[in-house]
Amino acid sequence: MKFGYARVSTQDQSLDVQIEKLTAAGCDEILQEKISGAKEERKELNRLLDKLRPGDTVYVVRLDRLGRRMMQLVKLINSFKTNCINFVSLENNIDTSTPMGMLMFNMMAAFAEMERELIKERTLAGVASAALRGRRGGRPPSLTKEKKELLRSLVEDRGSYPSANTGMKRGLFSVPEICKMVGITQSVYYRSVQELDSLKDH
Repeated sequence: MKFGYARVSTQDQSLDVQIEKLTAAGCDEILQEKISGAKEERKELNRLLDKLRPGDTVYVVRLDRLGRRMMQLVKLINSFKTNCINFVSLENNIDTSTPMGMLMFNMMAAFAEMERELIKERTLAGVASAALRGRRGGRPPSLTKEKKELLRSLVEDRGSYPSANTGMKRGLFSVPEICKMVGITQSVYYRSVQELDSLKDH
């Protein structure tokens, strides 16, 4: 079987040109959908993958119709190759049933692997550079040094004082008031108080 796959990114785009070219290429069935090529989960693409059997051929007009990311494309075409399914991209002159087509595919896979390694290298270099500047990865701390000192002062100064309504009221400021003054949420407050270990029965 020859299966065509036609895709555009938005609902207002037309699939007519792709369908015309895939029909001219002799496709027995053409699956079509309107969805971003960056998405991993695509209903019609998944239907196509379920239909494929050894000896079948998948046709697209251009590689970017099958997927936007190179590693995503390599993963799909490697899967085709493993399952004895041919792949043809009409405008990219790729036909994995021919030696030249396989050469094109292998070059594409090599470039994808090189791109992956470059991204990995840049990421590691960025982490190392940040570490030299005294930064670590992950979410920035909720409290700056100044805020920590202010919070420590407010927490340590909280004593007990008489209240006409409740007898002894704890502290000059309530937790919401302290949070407002320091500029933090209550969850950060309680976590920080635990870290400071300034109040035992707060």
